This record gives sequence, structure tokens and C-alpha cells, in this order.
Amino acid sequence: MCTVTYIPSKDGIFLTSNRDEKSWREAAIPPTAYPFETGPIIFPKDAHAGGTWIAAHENGHAVVFLNGAFESHTSTPPYKKSRGIVLLDLINSHSPYNSFHSVNLNNIEPFTAIILDQGHLFECRWDGAVKHRETLNSEEAYIWSSATLYDRTIRDKRQSWFKEWLSKTPHTTLTDILNFHQFTGDGDRHNDLRMNRDGKVATVSITSVQLSGQKISMHYLDLQTNERFTHDLGFETVMADY
Repeated sequence: MCTVTYIPSKDGIFLTSNRDEKSWREAAIPPTAYPFETGPIIFPKDAHAGGTWIAAHENGHAVVFLNGAFESHTSTPPYKKSRGIVLLDLINSHSPYNSFHSVNLNNIEPFTAIILDQGHLFECRWDGAVKHRETLNSEEAYIWSSATLYDRTIRDKRQSWFKEWLSKTPHTTLTDILNFHQFTGDGDRHNDLRMNRDGKVATVSITSVQLSGQKISMHYLDLQTNERFTHDLGFETVMADY
């Protein structure tokens, strides 16, 4: 839930997330499609809480979360529910953006949600008191880094890495994106995209959702075991009002 990119390309739209996690957390369950009231949803499952940090619905929606909103905050549990369950609540709907607008987030820890809803791209933040919503240009590429782990200086540095990489990679493929997420940095293991802070917090996986034609593919790289998984799902378009 800590580094996310959105990249439109000739091969489709890619929404990719590096999961930076504490060493004591149980390994996640690789992506599979689970049945929900509104249809199948693909996601890697947090083995502890049952939620997720990234998911895609058969209706073509995709949502990914980052910890924190604009700046680092102090965690004050217990919370009403985990952010990973909130993500599933949002995507288990005909419009996750509208769901974010209407859901009660009182006593939910701050987060940033990147929402792809019927081809529209939204950046939605909950700072613990107020919801913030911004519509983005879905034809442009973006990078986000979690405010809980990376201060403004580091976030800006990662933004510059992203811009430089994009300028040298005009036709981005899945392999290019996974390599960017795995190998970009300047040798500072605390803040490289694949980070490791003395073994206490480290990047444990990379997940990329690819939406192309009428197919969703979720690609998952477990960096702890070096195993790769891919799960595909056809999708049906559902119109939503904004």
C-alpha cells in the first residue's frame, strides 16, 4: 500500500502497487477471483485481516490504496474496520467513486484511494476528518508514494525518477513497469522503490492490474519467494453516473 503508478499504454491501462509491509505480517494470499454480490473481484488477500490493497472488478473498475492522506499521521487503533476491508466495500459496487463519496469513514485510518471507474481516474483521500476528491486525466501517467513512509522530499525525488523513466520508455510494457517498480532508485534502500528498512519494513510484493480490451489481468510478483502469479477475468461494462 505504499508506491503506486498509473500508466496508460498501447497494451492497455496499468495500475501497479508495491506493498511495503512490516516483517511480522503474514504473507498475502496470491490473487484470485472471489464472488461478491455485484460480481467477481480479483485481489491478493491479506491473510490476517482478509482485506486487500488492490482489486479489480469484472465491471472494469479497479481500486488501489496507499496508507495515509497528505502527510504522515499517528495511528490510534482500534479502528472501526481495516482499510483493506474498506477498499472491498468500495469496489463491491456499481461505482467505487460514488461509494467513496457516500460511505461513512468515521473512525477509519487515513488513506489515499486511486480509483479507476468506467475509464475515469480519481484520486480520493481521507485524512481522518475530511474527504478530498480530485478528477485526474486518465490519459496521463502518475506516481504516488505513501505519506506514512515517505516525506515530501522523497516523494518529489521519486516523481523525478518516474518522469525520467517515462521519457526513456515511450512504449511501456508490463515487463518495463515491473522492472521500474523493482529496480528504480539511487542506492538508498530506505527509499528506493523496492525498499528495505533494516528488515523491519520492506517491499514484499508487486501487483499490477492490466485492463485491455474486455479482459482484466492481475500480475503478482512475490518478492519473498520470487514466485509469479497471473489471474485473468473478462469484464462487462456497467454505466455509472457521477
